Amino acid sequence: MSQPPIAARRPHVTEHFGLRRVDDYFWLRQRDNPEVIAYLEAENAYAEAMMAHTRPLQEKLYREFLSRIKETDLSVPVRRDDYYYYSRTLQGLAYPIFCRKRGSLEAEEEIILDVNALAAGHDYYDIGTVAVSPDHKLLAYGEDTDGSETYRLRVKDLATGALLDVDIPNTAADVEWCLNSRSFYYTVLDASKRPYRVLRRHLDGGEELIYEEPDEAFFVRLDHSKDRRYIYISLGSHVTSEEHFLDARDPRATPVLFRAREHGVEYSIEHREGEFWILTNKDAVNFRLLRVPADRYADPAAWQEYIPHREQTKIEDIELFRHHLVAYLRDQGLLKIRIFDLRDDSWHDIAFDEEVYATFDEDNPDYHSQVLRFSYTSLVTPRRVYDYDIARREKRLLKEQEVPAGHDPDDYVSRRLWARAPDGTAVPVSLVHKKGLRLDGSNPCLLYGYGAYGISIDPGFSPTRLSLLERGFVFAIAHVRGGGELGEPWKNAGKLLQKANTFTDFIAAAEHLIAEGYTRPDRLAIMGGSAGGLLIGAVLNMRPDLFHCAVAQVPFVDVLNTMLDPSLPLTVIEYDEWGNPEQEEYFRAILAYSPCDNVKAQDYPHLLIMAGFNDPRVQYWEPAKWCAKLRATKTDDNLLLLKTNMDAGHGGASDRYQALKELAFEYAFILDRLGFSA
Repeated sequence: MSQPPIAARRPHVTEHFGLRRVDDYFWLRQRDNPEVIAYLEAENAYAEAMMAHTRPLQEKLYREFLSRIKETDLSVPVRRDDYYYYSRTLQGLAYPIFCRKRGSLEAEEEIILDVNALAAGHDYYDIGTVAVSPDHKLLAYGEDTDGSETYRLRVKDLATGALLDVDIPNTAADVEWCLNSRSFYYTVLDASKRPYRVLRRHLDGGEELIYEEPDEAFFVRLDHSKDRRYIYISLGSHVTSEEHFLDARDPRATPVLFRAREHGVEYSIEHREGEFWILTNKDAVNFRLLRVPADRYADPAAWQEYIPHREQTKIEDIELFRHHLVAYLRDQGLLKIRIFDLRDDSWHDIAFDEEVYATFDEDNPDYHSQVLRFSYTSLVTPRRVYDYDIARREKRLLKEQEVPAGHDPDDYVSRRLWARAPDGTAVPVSLVHKKGLRLDGSNPCLLYGYGAYGISIDPGFSPTRLSLLERGFVFAIAHVRGGGELGEPWKNAGKLLQKANTFTDFIAAAEHLIAEGYTRPDRLAIMGGSAGGLLIGAVLNMRPDLFHCAVAQVPFVDVLNTMLDPSLPLTVIEYDEWGNPEQEEYFRAILAYSPCDNVKAQDYPHLLIMAGFNDPRVQYWEPAKWCAKLRATKTDDNLLLLKTNMDAGHGGASDRYQALKELAFEYAFILDRLGFSA
């Protein structure tokens, strides 16, 4: 199949603010139209045909990936009461097995959920939650069998292995148990797949609606306090939040509002020893931490500040133990861990040695513990899980991610660069490469970016990435505005009417890598997914000359049309990120960068577009329409491929081996376009 499919043009005309727009590929939204399915399958066949010569390379990459991943592996067990919970994987099996042991790690293993058995007969299978009841006798879990992120909620008796008479469709797989272990809370989805209701199910009979959120801009989720005293109903848009709490001991409790929502104010609460602690951005763009007696929470005069606001450091999260507070602080792009002794208010930071690294909180369910579990990684250091003795200030390594084929961090160099954006802003760039690299511009380079929702792309280790580094690649992450790497101001400077900063920051990062001799345009590949796929689409329109090839994973590229359709999942809640295009200033701003609306008659780099047919976040037709318009408009003969996983959603294949094959396909595309062979 040497000729690409050509999608039919069927003009669909809309008009907003006096501007007439023609969408030739609007018809691709017709999910049940056999012609749409035929077009997507034809694109898949064309992609396979054009990549057929890379199959030996794909197979080689896949074998390399397997050689660097410990297929039979075990997570670090987490103690809850008298049980140790963990998951493990077995060579040849695609999904994890959830297990526990009672009393001791030397005890007999009990398998509580074998996902491989549940996934049998399904092309896609994902477990959304695994929630064990407080008495450890029951297990609630949610299953998604098509990638749509719509979960079926089940409850299993762990003594007998039998499923209870609980089979709840259309849930968000969000479960919190009451302390009696006979009642639980869960959330359900509305027509646009928004979690909007909280219900309480009683296993002894009965169910009631606890809360319903009418505002389409707010999602509902559940949580609980570390001391297990309260269950939280958390309501949030991208810029506003509200908390309700219930007594976890009372299976008939009524939710209590903590503080009424105020547009632009975000807060979360935690309970400790008769006090509520409040992390909020009220009068503090980078957040501050306050505390108040639980019986006086409604009186703002009783709130006392514990950690004040700092302009350069964001309080990203907290964790409250009986005697200690752990604060996760985002400072200069790095997540630092600060520990306070609440008995005397002294504090210290956990020290790390590398210039560029990432830390993550791990599961710490024991409210009374004086040991903090966290993980650490960098671009050269495999992920390590530590227990940190707070009193002794000592780390104990519990597990380091194994690379069976071998890996020596000293063979690589990791550093932080700073690119200069057009407005003078310094943009951080994290990169890694093998030692001995010559800065003569000849090196292949993969530049990755995201830049939305305040999400930080932390510089962590990837065993599969070694396949690029061992071939002489430079791998770089552009920490562009819109992300959260430099706190809330960094996030806010890359959204709404300032969204263009995200794209010019990425271009500046690419130009800086070229100026410093790391690569050159004909050796430079770029990659991004979802909102990062929007980034890829935008910069390809703006500076196609700067890049040789690109991979866009489930790219959000039909931004204006999606944001004009409030019936789609996520649209209304996304107004706070992109703007509501029913208002002219946001319409014009989105129109200026929306990739589908800005495809031009110009040469484009080689491009691979990956999509998921059941994707609820970025509908499959966005990448399909983008591909069709590029085919009809671009002036080059460079390779343009669209590959749609017809059985999956936003995250691609659920089977870990199939996911590696998808990555091998993407890497093979990049390597092939840059002149590498098997």
